[in-house]
Amino acid sequence: MVVGGHLDSVYTGPGINDDGSGVSTMLETAEEMHELGITPRNKVRFIFFSGEEQGLLGSDYYVSQLTKGQIKDISVMLDFDMLASPNYARFIYDGNGDEHGFAGPNGSGNIEQVFKDFWDSQGLAYETIPFDGRSDYDAFTTAGIPAGGIFAGAEGIKTERQVQLYGGTAGVAFDKCYHQLCDNFTNINNQGLSEHSDAAVHAILTFAQSQSSINGTGKGGSKKAKDFKGHHKMR
Repeated sequence: MVVGGHLDSVYTGPGINDDGSGVSTMLETAEEMHELGITPRNKVRFIFFSGEEQGLLGSDYYVSQLTKGQIKDISVMLDFDMLASPNYARFIYDGNGDEHGFAGPNGSGNIEQVFKDFWDSQGLAYETIPFDGRSDYDAFTTAGIPAGGIFAGAEGIKTERQVQLYGGTAGVAFDKCYHQLCDNFTNINNQGLSEHSDAAVHAILTFAQSQSSINGTGKGGSKKAKDFKGHHKMR
């Protein structure tokens, strides 16, 4: 499996939310898996893509270099891009296309369900969003690899209905500093980061420890997943 996020930012901004929030979650997860001695049943490759803001250059190049056999060996791609937006929502990519009319490759709906089940277990509301080709999952779905992820929102404007679901402020962007100079450490919502990174860790361990194919995955087998609680804050 591949866990991906982009390491670059736009030229005009430091990119602490976009996508420091995603790559820091990935780094912390990888470090904790090592420190806790978790040996995944399935290989997990954490990839920090370059050139996302210039047109998904890093992820496009990576997938273009894979052989057909290597593509087949990637069971799932989990994309984590912007997890701590200050006026955040909880968005999940619509893997099976039942809400937005465009499905990812076969198995993507299973990824969607893993995130839904986790936030349901936490009593947290969420919405789905379509695959729109704006993040590093795009090259993977184009190659037929099941993909999914979560997202805290960018330049879109939060509605009154969404305030009822997530709190925050209506009529204001989910991230008012999206692609701007003010996307710095003051632009992070720690509660949003906590909720999104917990979901990210859960999904990573679910697919890392699954004994079934992506089309049949239900629950992961790691008994140590609970040990990650509290280890996800940006340092």
